[in-house]
Amino acid sequence: QVQLVESGGGLVQAGGSLRLSCAASGRPFSNYAMAWFRQAPGKEREFVAHVDWSTRTYYADFVKERFAGYRDNRLNTVYLQMYSLEPEDTAIYYCALDKQRRRAAVSVAISDYDPWGQGTQVTVSS
Repeated sequence: QVQLVESGGGLVQAGGSLRLSCAASGRPFSNYAMAWFRQAPGKEREFVAHVDWSTRTYYADFVKERFAGYRDNRLNTVYLQMYSLEPEDTAIYYCALDKQRRRAAVSVAISDYDPWGQGTQVTVSS
């Protein structure tokens, strides 16, 4: 059973940076894509970034090159480095593990991911 634990959230001023971490335990995850999603108050959970098993990345349009996802398979950890944060980025950020081993295509569907981490709060003040 894989468990995911996020960390690194916090309060930051607009224009600031944060690095989120997601540590996986239970079994190696190197053959599985990892994704980041976020959920703002009153809004649906939305896709943010994807780091596949070969470390290729894919981002939501609103990221606009401000975020960088990467992974360290030796540490069973995936990261989301966020720059130029905006108040609109305020949300709970979740990492999630792709259900399918070495999926060929990028999936942004919530239903394709399990398990999920508990989430980490990111608050960006103006």
